[in-house]
Amino acid sequence: MARTSTISIPLGYEAPDFSLWDVVSEKHLSLAELRGPKATVVVFACNHCPFVKHVWDALLSLARDYLPKGVGFVVINSNNFKAYPEDAPDKMKALALEKNFPFPYLVDTTQKVAKAYVAACTPDFSVFNFKLHCIYRGRLDGARPENDIPPSGEDLRQVLDLLLAGKPVPTEQKPSVGCNIKWNP
Repeated sequence: MARTSTISIPLGYEAPDFSLWDVVSEKHLSLAELRGPKATVVVFACNHCPFVKHVWDALLSLARDYLPKGVGFVVINSNNFKAYPEDAPDKMKALALEKNFPFPYLVDTTQKVAKAYVAACTPDFSVFNFKLHCIYRGRLDGARPENDIPPSGEDLRQVLDLLLAGKPVPTEQKPSVGCNIKWNP
């Protein structure tokens, strides 16, 4: 696994639309259906990455706190699951059910959505305002599998709190770090 950071791109871009298969509901869901009325968090994640495994519970707690506040959450797995069987749709569904995901867990088999979002790593976080313009591309928090910082979601929580309060979000943002997305050959 190659340690990879979020690719820095200019903020303000509009969230690319998509229609992807949700492994739990077994339906195609679009961004238009999943966006929150106040904000939308788009996360690229997967089952096997130790960086994602380390923060799942913090991300789930964060989503459960902010979904009632009008923030939508979308988690997308774009990994090549033929090369990484733990990331296959049936394994995604099992994890989502085991952890009782409060958000859809979508599979991007063509990897077109990951490319449209310029996603590079798992986990990779972007936050969009109610107009679906990106205001944040950064990390959940400073926790990593190799350090002693417990996952809290503090960086993402601060961004969502500022956005919901109508205050500006700092433009200096720390990138997420994780495993590289496993691209199809």
